[in-house]
Amino acid sequence: KQWYQRRVAITAGEGMRSQDYDAQSIDSAVLAAPDVGTAYDDFQTVDWLRDQARDRMRHKTTMEQGFWYRSVDAMSGWLVVLIIGLLSGLFAGIIEIGAKWMIDVREGYCGENWFLDKEACCWTNSTIIAEEYCYNWVRWSDIMAGRSSSKVLKYVVDFFFYILIGTSFAFTTVIFVMVIAPYASGSGIPEVKTILSGFIIRGYLGLSTLVTKSVGLVLCVASGLSLGKEGPMVHVACCIGNCFVRLFPKFTKNEARKREVLSAAAAAGVSVAFGAPLGGVLFSLEEVSYYFPHKTLWRSFFCAMVASVALQSLNPYSTGQSALFYIEYDYAWHFFELVPFIALGVIGGILGAFFIKCNIWWCLKRKTTKLGHHPVVEVVCVAMVTALISFINPFTRKSTSSLIKELFAVCEWEDNSGLCDYEYTERAHLSNGTSQASNIAWGPPGSNLKNALWELCAAALIKSILTVFTFGLKVPAGLFIPSLAVGACLGRVMGVLVQYVTYLNRDSPFLTDICPDKSVCTLTGLYAMVGSAAVLSGVTRMTVSLVVIMFELTGGITYIVPIMVSVMIAKWVGDFITPHGIYDAHIIINGYPYLEGKERFMHMSLCEDVLQTKSGSEVKVIDSSTATIQDIEVLLETTTYHGFPIVQNPQLNLVIGYVSRNDLVRAVRCARERHIDLVNASRVCFTEIMRSNTSGGPISVSFANFIDHDPVCLEPKTPLALTIDMFTKLGLSQVLITHRGRLHGIVTRKDILRHVDHLQKTCKRHSIF
Repeated sequence: KQWYQRRVAITAGEGMRSQDYDAQSIDSAVLAAPDVGTAYDDFQTVDWLRDQARDRMRHKTTMEQGFWYRSVDAMSGWLVVLIIGLLSGLFAGIIEIGAKWMIDVREGYCGENWFLDKEACCWTNSTIIAEEYCYNWVRWSDIMAGRSSSKVLKYVVDFFFYILIGTSFAFTTVIFVMVIAPYASGSGIPEVKTILSGFIIRGYLGLSTLVTKSVGLVLCVASGLSLGKEGPMVHVACCIGNCFVRLFPKFTKNEARKREVLSAAAAAGVSVAFGAPLGGVLFSLEEVSYYFPHKTLWRSFFCAMVASVALQSLNPYSTGQSALFYIEYDYAWHFFELVPFIALGVIGGILGAFFIKCNIWWCLKRKTTKLGHHPVVEVVCVAMVTALISFINPFTRKSTSSLIKELFAVCEWEDNSGLCDYEYTERAHLSNGTSQASNIAWGPPGSNLKNALWELCAAALIKSILTVFTFGLKVPAGLFIPSLAVGACLGRVMGVLVQYVTYLNRDSPFLTDICPDKSVCTLTGLYAMVGSAAVLSGVTRMTVSLVVIMFELTGGITYIVPIMVSVMIAKWVGDFITPHGIYDAHIIINGYPYLEGKERFMHMSLCEDVLQTKSGSEVKVIDSSTATIQDIEVLLETTTYHGFPIVQNPQLNLVIGYVSRNDLVRAVRCARERHIDLVNASRVCFTEIMRSNTSGGPISVSFANFIDHDPVCLEPKTPLALTIDMFTKLGLSQVLITHRGRLHGIVTRKDILRHVDHLQKTCKRHSIF
């Protein structure tokens, strides 16, 4: 009884003394007291203010407990992010190793140890029978046609198995996704971004989605589709966080606190995807998180660090580095190269905006075509076409990660690949300030290099077109790596051209002062890095986090300034053409209630304008003076609203509070269970805790402690711009529109989004097109 009294005194919040009530009234008060958290329905918006208030109430109760209880409660936040970081690194390592092995299965298998990929298989073999493969590596053409057969026959057999195996992997993935977890399709970043803004999507971060997404990523990457696994790793990490946060009640019972953990999980996802822990923290802060307090920053940092350490301990890249595309050069760049860097930024912004327009057009078109209504057929067709086109070009035939790694590298004098075929090669003594010399191949491009440049341009075009049709399929698909590959191809071409121009003018006084001893002034690999960052920025509109990811991804801290220049130019150009990045555009076409807080609302609308837009809807209220249990139950059965204003006089509509639907349902259920003498005519009070009825009439029950006595209310003449700021900065799910205490209506986040969309269509300025 004393615990009940203390609990009532904490939760009532109306200045009433708990000792004034008898035992039965205290039992009614405990019935009305809310739990630590509120259960939200699917596709409902979180009330951040209410959840934060309940967390403060929980914290106050915790502080009254013993030292060990308080210590465990304080450490639970760090413990959950530790678990998420470790498991994110483990999942990322398994996915990387599995994808690497299955990519090589399209070509053949290791004769002695079938479980080894091509690189590991050839490491253990010293007998090389050809430039492309070793003796232990058995191609499918070697089995079907024999090693001594003609090159044409081998090419046809390899071509057939490349298409067959790739299409089979894609078919298996889409069946797996459609049957087990449809939410595992796509990148997941738009949905994660929406969830972190306070929207509920049940099952999207569940265990089945985690397993399906992880297995599907391995199969999808191995199928050869123009997609990447790095973006979906954010979704995988958030699934891990959502699954294991259930072990800690203070997070699982509070949706607002849970999203703090999911923000840290998103940082861990980028950390393990690129080996970029700092970039992961900035990505979570800049791109996906809606509410990012200081404590979440430190936990995200810790989670990303643990995930990176766990990944590096597995050594999935067989380099001893956690960076995905680690470079081994750090030579200085020159001021005159800012001109081609800016040009790459312009190209990246234009290509990114063009890609967004084409992809959104196809996603909308897909919904009206027969192919779009048969996702399995669509995936198989796209996979087959991708394999047919990709096999012809050597740069599209190999895995996208291998292509990017090759393009980021520089040509040394002993290299004999097509990208390093120069007619004249000299040992260029380049110093990075420590008098270290290196041999860099340069000069007039040879015939093989000229062909490689045309193939790189074709590869960029092919990957751009294929990614337009691939991103949006019912398979796990990211676009970080395809965007980096397209930019790397174009950047490498630009680098070779600039290098050739500097070679032709190597005797000019300008270059003689900059490049002494006629050494190489430009690095083709640097241009590939700058081009890849520019295209990815044009597609996603990332800025600060992308720059940090790029230098962590490559280890090229010397080249931060060129990357910064290209990224900013690409964002400016992209924003000039299309106002939204690819993820925000998909949020819009999917109709998610995401209210962007970074944009300025330029219209002069008022709150009453929003009410006029939704004039067809009727506001259901609860009369606090006459409400009975039966009235409440009928209201819940006949309506689907997520909450109800409580008024004192239905004719005047004087607002005294607000109650959510879930709280009301739970309160009625608990009242029926605890009071067997409760009847339909029993009065429900929302303003005070009532004593038990001693006159013989029906028992009364109080929900006073259960409602929000101070809901956020605004005047009808409040500017909509101010209302949007309140929604984004306070995390509101709804506001009551009142004038002198009289209710005029309710404005929710979805109402604002509908009104903004209506204004944009009226002004013929659609946010995407």
